[in-house]
Amino acid sequence: MPVKDKKLVSLLELLENGGSVGEPDIRYLLDLSDPARTGLLFDAATRVRARYFGNRIFFYGFLYFSTYCRNNCLFCQYRRDNTGFARYRKSPEQILAAAGEMADSGVHLIDLTMGEDPVWHGQGDAGFDQLAALAGEVRRSTGLPVMISPGVLPDTVLARLADEGVQWYACYQETHNRELYARLRQDQDYNLRWAAKQSARSLGMLVEEGLLTGVGESLADIAQSIIRMREFPMDQARVMTFVPQAGTPMSGTVPQDNLRELVIIAVMRLVLQDCLIPASLDVDGLDGLEARLAAGANVVTSIVPPAQGLAGVANHSLDIEASRRTLDHVLPVLKKGGLEGASAGEYQSWVASRRESQVSQQENTGEPAYAG
Repeated sequence: MPVKDKKLVSLLELLENGGSVGEPDIRYLLDLSDPARTGLLFDAATRVRARYFGNRIFFYGFLYFSTYCRNNCLFCQYRRDNTGFARYRKSPEQILAAAGEMADSGVHLIDLTMGEDPVWHGQGDAGFDQLAALAGEVRRSTGLPVMISPGVLPDTVLARLADEGVQWYACYQETHNRELYARLRQDQDYNLRWAAKQSARSLGMLVEEGLLTGVGESLADIAQSIIRMREFPMDQARVMTFVPQAGTPMSGTVPQDNLRELVIIAVMRLVLQDCLIPASLDVDGLDGLEARLAAGANVVTSIVPPAQGLAGVANHSLDIEASRRTLDHVLPVLKKGGLEGASAGEYQSWVASRRESQVSQQENTGEPAYAG
């Protein structure tokens, strides 16, 4: 039977036509749960995606190059005090080799990720000089855009990365509820983390923000986060369902199903419209990809080659050594949904256009813009 929900239909029509909504309406959409209504939501989200991106999907190679971290986040298996598993720190040679394999596989971007490794963060300029040089070498050797996610960095280091041609900076708040943030990211300054993203933007870098769901947040918290992303505005916005990790204070958390994540993806698509929104393979692996794409995602992230000894984030080994987090397995899922992989040129054109748009915005608003 057709859904006779005039409020939902009119709200979806407003958003599809580029209208803006506030927290109450976003919260209303986030609360949808029955299949008929979420189906309408997902259909609207995929139509908005098609308007901006057609049927093209982008691919990111994920290279978690150090699992050491000086922080003690309650949710993370790589937190400082979790000593129950073996960690690794890849050498520059290993990083370049893995990045090369990812590039050869057909990904469009190399995502260099680490915890706030004391070796890199604790050496001051020497460690950060090595980090910037490494990121630049990955970009040059692969010929692909690079995203770096190394935690909070000083402005001077972000400037070095921008000088090396690094196009993306990812640094997740996980939540924009300050009290919840303080519980999840113990002893980490909220304002400092947010300011790092603002600094990256002023240097001409594109910025990714990320949320965790299933960590005690309310619908109002999520709605506020989406509004903050719209106001920034973020260039890429992700949400991931929390997966409880052994050896952490949150190991006993009852995990939620992935419906909330799917709904958030769809609402992000409707509110943020032309933003990149990932479908991560890190939570449900390949089996969860189809649903995330059907909710409006347009980037497949966490593509990881086997036999490189690399880990994921939420599920450190999920589908990696079984070779299911490769394009050979991803592409048939896209085809099933009427989608296609974009070319590297299409992705690089999008990045260039987005950066030009951000520079124009900064010039129009009087914000500092990076000329490099």
